[in-house]
Amino acid sequence: MKENGSSAQSDAAPTLESVKALFQQYVAPTYGRFDLAFARGEGCQLWDVGGRRFLDFGGGIAVCSLGHAHPELAEAIAAQARTLIHISNLYYHEPQGRLAEALVKLTAPGKVFFANSGAEANEGLYKLARRFGHEEGRFEILTARNSFHGRTLAGIAATGQEKVKTGFGPAVPGFRHVPFNDLDAVRHAISPATVAVLIEGVQGEGGITPATPEYLLGLRRLCDEHRLLLMMDGVQCGQFRTGRFHSFQRLLEGVPGGDGFLPDAISMAKSLGSGMPIGAFWIRESYQDLLGPGSHATTYGGTPLACAAALKVLEIAHRDRLDQNAREMGTFVKEQLQALVTRHPALLREVRGLGLMIGIEFAPKESIPALAKSDKPVSLQMVDHLHAAGLLTVPAGTQVVRFLPALNVTREEAEEALTILRAEVEKLANG
Repeated sequence: MKENGSSAQSDAAPTLESVKALFQQYVAPTYGRFDLAFARGEGCQLWDVGGRRFLDFGGGIAVCSLGHAHPELAEAIAAQARTLIHISNLYYHEPQGRLAEALVKLTAPGKVFFANSGAEANEGLYKLARRFGHEEGRFEILTARNSFHGRTLAGIAATGQEKVKTGFGPAVPGFRHVPFNDLDAVRHAISPATVAVLIEGVQGEGGITPATPEYLLGLRRLCDEHRLLLMMDGVQCGQFRTGRFHSFQRLLEGVPGGDGFLPDAISMAKSLGSGMPIGAFWIRESYQDLLGPGSHATTYGGTPLACAAALKVLEIAHRDRLDQNAREMGTFVKEQLQALVTRHPALLREVRGLGLMIGIEFAPKESIPALAKSDKPVSLQMVDHLHAAGLLTVPAGTQVVRFLPALNVTREEAEEALTILRAEVEKLANG
């Protein structure tokens, strides 16, 4: 007889229905989940509990930088787990120091704080900014419309999308939103209380919209003039996803003055651990000691296990030139998607992004007869259609489908994904 309330069904192979039943009974219903339950993965492939194969171009929402079940990463995690998984941040351990060193070398002189997620990393940025402006009574952070900075209370206050705020008021004070890529809007919004500007290099949840070089350079000048911190949320667009470690490094390549650009703080997460939960924020040398002992902390941030995983990710990314692969595969996919837009201008509007952070924007729902009758936005309907065809992608907003595959994705896998997308677009055009 089974003990502790378990049932005989627990010995049976899981099915979609059995997994969903567990979730419906025991898991808080905070996600609108797709009708899929996965059992295992390998590289850019996933298999559901029924054994069906999918090509994964969602990458856990830009997390699985090495794909699924990478053997070297798995061994690095196992080896560290056999040695030391966790100690308190009351003590030192080498993996955290080595990872901080690696991140500083990929960025610029400064120091790093480790957390567990992107939202936590961004929380650290808010605290850094408030500490910076505290003596002068400055606390306000300007962020961009259509931005996304996490689901904590401060994160949703910082996020420039109303849908994440509904039902959670009053909002944490100290955040105002201005249009993205609009330097004049920032200039006019600065008040005596303003202490910082926070932007994404490429807006992810907002629809894959890159910052312009002029905007970045102008923000740096503006922040210097007004003694504001310029902070960047690199959670989704960082960690080599655009073809450089930080998105601003790619955005400013070859731009006059671009080599001298540097934010004051940058948040990181997602691809940094390739599935192992880890977040971090880098602080520029000028401000690296603003957060002193007792000012910020986390129980699990920077554990030996998480740091060992991230160090292995960085090692593999460097050895296998995954930054270059992100550029090459990203250019190929964008060119092919642009050709699809040219072929179907009534259905498709635009392709945006850098490296392996790509979005394709569909026409409004009322312009696509095959999708017009559904209550779902175009982006969700297209993701559903692609799921049915064996391709995983991620929606962004109401009209954009995102492609965020592993950084080691192959040409063959990219061509397979494009073949599936083309077929689905052709169905829309014919129906």
